[in-house]
Amino acid sequence: MSTDRIALVTGAGSGIGRAAAIRLSQSGLRVVLASRGAGALAATAAACPGPTLAIPADVTDPLAVDRLFSQAEQDWGAVEVLVAAAGAGYSARIERTSDADWYRMLELNLTAPFRCLRRAGPAMRARGYGRIVVIASTASRIGEPYLAAYAASKHGVLGLVRAAAAELAGTGVTVNAVCPGFVDTPMTAATIGNIAEKTGRTTGQARSALEARQPIGRLITPGEVADAVWFCVASEAITGQALNVDGGTVQS
Repeated sequence: MSTDRIALVTGAGSGIGRAAAIRLSQSGLRVVLASRGAGALAATAAACPGPTLAIPADVTDPLAVDRLFSQAEQDWGAVEVLVAAAGAGYSARIERTSDADWYRMLELNLTAPFRCLRRAGPAMRARGYGRIVVIASTASRIGEPYLAAYAASKHGVLGLVRAAAAELAGTGVTVNAVCPGFVDTPMTAATIGNIAEKTGRTTGQARSALEARQPIGRLITPGEVADAVWFCVASEAITGQALNVDGGTVQS
Protein backbone atom coordinates (compact mmCIF):
# COMPACT_ATOMS: atom_id res chain seq x y z
CA MET A 1 0.00 0.00 0.00
CA SER A 2 1.13 3.56 -0.56
CA THR A 3 2.47 5.46 2.42
CA ASP A 4 1.60 8.99 3.49
CA ARG A 5 -2.04 8.04 3.88
CA ILE A 6 -3.99 9.71 6.66
CA ALA A 7 -4.97 7.56 9.64
CA LEU A 8 -7.07 8.46 12.67
CA VAL A 9 -6.74 6.55 15.93
CA THR A 10 -9.13 7.02 18.82
CA GLY A 11 -7.94 6.09 22.29
CA ALA A 12 -4.45 7.05 21.15
CA GLY A 13 -3.39 8.36 24.56
CA SER A 14 -2.36 5.00 26.00
CA GLY A 15 -2.41 1.23 25.70
CA ILE A 16 -3.51 -0.37 22.46
CA GLY A 17 -4.43 2.94 20.84
CA ARG A 18 -0.97 4.35 21.47
CA ALA A 19 0.72 1.20 20.17
CA ALA A 20 -1.46 1.20 17.05
CA ALA A 21 -0.68 4.86 16.36
CA ILE A 22 3.04 4.20 16.67
CA ARG A 23 2.79 1.16 14.38
CA LEU A 24 0.95 3.13 11.71
CA SER A 25 3.46 5.96 11.98
CA GLN A 26 6.34 3.51 11.62
CA SER A 27 4.70 2.26 8.43
CA GLY A 28 4.72 5.73 6.88
CA LEU A 29 1.21 6.97 7.58
CA ARG A 30 0.35 10.39 8.91
CA VAL A 31 -1.57 9.81 12.12
CA VAL A 32 -4.32 11.87 13.72
CA LEU A 33 -4.26 11.14 17.45
CA ALA A 34 -7.51 11.42 19.39
CA SER A 35 -8.04 10.97 23.12
CA ARG A 36 -9.42 12.94 26.03
CA GLY A 37 -6.07 13.92 27.53
CA ALA A 38 -3.81 16.41 25.72
CA GLY A 39 -0.81 15.37 27.82
CA ALA A 40 -1.22 11.71 26.93
CA LEU A 41 -1.54 12.60 23.26
CA ALA A 42 1.69 14.58 23.45
CA ALA A 43 3.47 11.51 24.82
CA THR A 44 2.12 9.37 21.99
CA ALA A 45 3.11 11.98 19.42
CA ALA A 46 6.65 12.01 20.81
CA ALA A 47 6.86 8.23 20.31
CA CYS A 48 5.70 8.37 16.67
CA PRO A 49 8.50 8.73 14.10
CA GLY A 50 6.30 10.43 11.50
CA PRO A 51 3.90 13.38 11.35
CA THR A 52 1.07 13.47 13.87
CA LEU A 53 -1.89 15.70 14.53
CA ALA A 54 -3.17 15.61 18.11
CA ILE A 55 -6.85 16.47 18.63
CA PRO A 56 -8.23 16.08 22.16
CA ALA A 57 -11.74 14.62 21.94
CA ASP A 58 -14.21 12.72 24.07
CA VAL A 59 -15.80 10.32 21.60
CA THR A 60 -18.76 9.72 23.92
CA ASP A 61 -19.85 13.30 23.23
CA PRO A 62 -22.43 13.04 20.41
CA LEU A 63 -20.96 16.09 18.67
CA ALA A 64 -17.27 15.35 19.24
CA VAL A 65 -16.81 12.76 16.49
CA ASP A 66 -17.96 15.09 13.74
CA ARG A 67 -15.76 17.89 15.10
CA LEU A 68 -12.80 15.49 15.26
CA PHE A 69 -13.15 14.40 11.65
CA SER A 70 -13.89 17.92 10.43
CA GLN A 71 -10.70 19.25 12.01
CA ALA A 72 -8.65 16.38 10.59
CA GLU A 73 -10.11 17.04 7.13
CA GLN A 74 -9.49 20.77 7.41
CA ASP A 75 -5.87 20.38 8.52
CA TRP A 76 -4.78 17.33 6.52
CA GLY A 77 -7.55 15.87 4.35
CA ALA A 78 -9.90 12.90 4.34
CA VAL A 79 -9.25 10.07 6.78
CA GLU A 80 -8.30 6.91 4.88
CA VAL A 81 -7.54 4.59 7.82
CA LEU A 82 -9.62 4.52 11.00
CA VAL A 83 -8.60 2.62 14.10
CA ALA A 84 -11.31 2.81 16.77
CA ALA A 85 -9.38 1.88 19.90
CA ALA A 86 -11.08 3.98 22.59
CA GLY A 87 -12.73 1.74 25.13
CA ALA A 88 -13.09 0.78 28.76
CA GLY A 89 -14.09 -2.17 30.90
CA TYR A 90 -16.45 -2.70 33.79
CA SER A 91 -16.95 -5.71 36.05
CA ALA A 92 -19.92 -6.46 38.30
CA ARG A 93 -22.65 -8.98 38.79
CA ILE A 94 -25.67 -8.34 36.62
CA GLU A 95 -27.84 -7.35 39.58
CA ARG A 96 -25.18 -4.85 40.64
CA THR A 97 -24.86 -3.29 37.18
CA SER A 98 -26.73 0.00 37.18
CA ASP A 99 -28.37 1.59 34.16
CA ALA A 100 -25.59 4.18 34.22
CA ASP A 101 -22.90 1.47 34.10
CA TRP A 102 -24.74 -0.27 31.26
CA TYR A 103 -25.13 2.86 29.16
CA ARG A 104 -21.53 3.93 29.82
CA MET A 105 -20.22 0.68 28.35
CA LEU A 106 -22.53 0.88 25.34
CA GLU A 107 -21.72 4.54 24.69
CA LEU A 108 -17.94 4.13 24.69
CA ASN A 109 -17.49 0.60 23.34
CA LEU A 110 -20.29 0.48 20.78
CA THR A 111 -21.90 3.84 20.00
CA ALA A 112 -18.62 5.75 19.67
CA PRO A 113 -17.17 3.29 17.10
CA PHE A 114 -20.50 3.44 15.25
CA ARG A 115 -20.33 7.22 15.05
CA CYS A 116 -16.71 7.09 13.85
CA LEU A 117 -17.52 4.50 11.21
CA ARG A 118 -20.59 6.43 10.09
CA ARG A 119 -18.50 9.58 9.72
CA ALA A 120 -15.52 7.94 7.99
CA GLY A 121 -17.35 5.60 5.63
CA PRO A 122 -18.79 7.97 3.00
CA ALA A 123 -15.44 9.64 2.18
CA MET A 124 -13.72 6.27 2.03
CA ARG A 125 -16.39 4.91 -0.30
CA ALA A 126 -16.13 7.99 -2.52
CA ARG A 127 -12.33 7.62 -2.76
CA GLY A 128 -12.51 3.88 -3.41
CA TYR A 129 -10.16 3.13 -0.55
CA GLY A 130 -10.50 2.76 3.20
CA ARG A 131 -9.45 0.64 6.14
CA ILE A 132 -11.49 0.48 9.33
CA VAL A 133 -10.27 -1.54 12.31
CA VAL A 134 -12.20 -1.67 15.58
CA ILE A 135 -10.55 -2.94 18.75
CA ALA A 136 -13.04 -5.43 20.12
CA SER A 137 -12.20 -8.17 22.65
CA THR A 138 -12.36 -11.88 23.27
CA ALA A 139 -15.50 -10.80 25.14
CA SER A 140 -16.93 -10.21 21.65
CA ARG A 141 -16.72 -13.96 21.09
CA ILE A 142 -17.60 -15.60 24.40
CA GLY A 143 -19.52 -14.79 27.57
CA GLU A 144 -17.68 -14.12 30.80
CA PRO A 145 -19.13 -13.88 34.31
CA TYR A 146 -19.39 -10.38 35.82
CA LEU A 147 -18.91 -8.73 32.41
CA ALA A 148 -22.49 -8.41 31.18
CA ALA A 149 -22.33 -4.75 30.15
CA TYR A 150 -18.82 -5.00 28.71
CA ALA A 151 -19.47 -8.24 26.84
CA ALA A 152 -22.76 -6.93 25.45
CA SER A 153 -21.04 -3.82 24.12
CA LYS A 154 -18.22 -5.84 22.57
CA HIS A 155 -20.57 -8.42 21.04
CA GLY A 156 -22.47 -5.48 19.58
CA VAL A 157 -19.42 -3.87 18.04
CA LEU A 158 -18.53 -7.13 16.32
CA GLY A 159 -22.00 -7.13 14.77
CA LEU A 160 -21.40 -3.55 13.63
CA VAL A 161 -18.11 -4.55 12.00
CA ARG A 162 -19.66 -7.48 10.15
CA ALA A 163 -22.63 -5.46 8.91
CA ALA A 164 -20.44 -2.58 7.76
CA ALA A 165 -18.03 -4.96 6.01
CA ALA A 166 -20.92 -6.53 4.10
CA GLU A 167 -22.29 -3.11 3.16
CA LEU A 168 -18.94 -1.78 1.97
CA ALA A 169 -17.71 -4.92 0.22
CA GLY A 170 -16.57 -4.14 -3.30
CA THR A 171 -16.02 -0.44 -2.65
CA GLY A 172 -12.34 -0.69 -1.71
CA VAL A 173 -13.16 -0.28 1.97
CA THR A 174 -12.47 -3.08 4.46
CA VAL A 175 -13.83 -3.34 7.99
CA ASN A 176 -12.35 -5.69 10.57
CA ALA A 177 -12.18 -6.23 14.32
CA VAL A 178 -9.15 -7.18 16.40
CA CYS A 179 -10.11 -9.16 19.50
CA PRO A 180 -7.42 -9.10 22.18
CA GLY A 181 -7.36 -11.14 25.34
CA PHE A 182 -5.78 -9.69 28.46
CA VAL A 183 -3.26 -7.08 27.29
CA ASP A 184 -0.57 -5.45 29.40
CA THR A 185 -2.23 -2.02 29.49
CA PRO A 186 -3.49 0.44 32.11
CA MET A 187 -6.98 -1.03 31.63
CA THR A 188 -5.74 -4.49 32.61
CA ALA A 189 -3.78 -2.99 35.50
CA ALA A 190 -7.08 -1.58 36.78
CA THR A 191 -8.65 -5.02 36.42
CA ILE A 192 -5.79 -6.56 38.39
CA GLY A 193 -6.26 -3.96 41.13
CA ASN A 194 -9.98 -4.67 41.24
CA ILE A 195 -9.37 -8.42 41.54
CA ALA A 196 -6.86 -7.87 44.34
CA GLU A 197 -9.23 -5.58 46.22
CA LYS A 198 -12.20 -7.93 45.98
CA THR A 199 -10.38 -11.23 46.62
CA GLY A 200 -7.61 -10.29 49.04
CA ARG A 201 -4.93 -11.51 46.65
CA THR A 202 -1.79 -9.51 46.03
CA THR A 203 -1.55 -7.68 42.73
CA GLY A 204 1.14 -10.16 41.69
CA GLN A 205 -1.19 -13.08 42.38
CA ALA A 206 -4.03 -11.38 40.52
CA ARG A 207 -1.79 -10.73 37.52
CA SER A 208 -0.62 -14.34 37.54
CA ALA A 209 -4.25 -15.49 37.52
CA LEU A 210 -4.95 -13.48 34.38
CA GLU A 211 -1.77 -14.70 32.74
CA ALA A 212 -2.76 -18.29 33.47
CA ARG A 213 -6.07 -17.83 31.64
CA GLN A 214 -4.17 -17.48 28.37
CA PRO A 215 -2.58 -20.71 27.09
CA ILE A 216 0.74 -18.97 26.34
CA GLY A 217 0.95 -18.12 30.06
CA ARG A 218 1.42 -14.36 29.79
CA LEU A 219 -0.35 -11.12 28.96
CA ILE A 220 -0.47 -9.96 25.36
CA THR A 221 1.66 -6.91 24.60
CA PRO A 222 0.13 -3.77 23.05
CA GLY A 223 2.62 -4.12 20.20
CA GLU A 224 1.26 -7.56 19.34
CA VAL A 225 -2.23 -6.10 19.04
CA ALA A 226 -0.85 -3.23 16.94
CA ASP A 227 0.74 -5.75 14.57
CA ALA A 228 -2.68 -7.34 14.07
CA VAL A 229 -4.14 -3.91 13.36
CA TRP A 230 -1.49 -3.33 10.72
CA PHE A 231 -2.19 -6.76 9.21
CA CYS A 232 -5.80 -5.66 8.67
CA VAL A 233 -4.76 -2.27 7.30
CA ALA A 234 -2.24 -3.75 4.86
CA SER A 235 -4.61 -6.35 3.41
CA GLU A 236 -7.03 -5.78 0.56
CA ALA A 237 -8.69 -9.19 0.83
CA ILE A 238 -9.52 -9.44 4.53
CA THR A 239 -12.80 -7.87 5.61
CA GLY A 240 -15.60 -8.71 8.00
CA GLN A 241 -13.24 -10.68 10.19
CA ALA A 242 -12.58 -10.85 13.92
CA LEU A 243 -8.88 -11.54 14.48
CA ASN A 244 -8.15 -12.99 17.90
CA VAL A 245 -4.92 -11.93 19.62
CA ASP A 246 -5.28 -13.84 22.83
CA GLY A 247 -2.57 -16.46 23.15
CA GLY A 248 -4.92 -19.24 22.07
CA THR A 249 -7.73 -18.55 24.55
CA VAL A 250 -10.52 -18.56 21.96
CA GLN A 251 -9.92 -20.92 19.08
CA SER A 252 -12.06 -19.99 16.09
